[in-house]
Amino acid sequence: MTDIDPLAEDRLAQDHLGGQGDDIYAALLAAHEGLAFEASAALNARLVLLLANAVGDVPLVLAAIERARTAAPDQG
Repeated sequence: MTDIDPLAEDRLAQDHLGGQGDDIYAALLAAHEGLAFEASAALNARLVLLLANAVGDVPLVLAAIERARTAAPDQG
């Protein structure tokens, strides 16, 4: 991955949702309820692409991908 834009990293460190973050988390869990692993993974992929397009800030999206990757447990 390339160097992370420091401004994008700063934006990722801020809480923009406040208390509504819990509502989003609950909606995300509900959207996955009853789905097989493959369908759940496909839902996540579609959601990421929709949100990346809505954000429209390529350095910010790339920084988010890098942060999510480095925060993920090592899968070998």
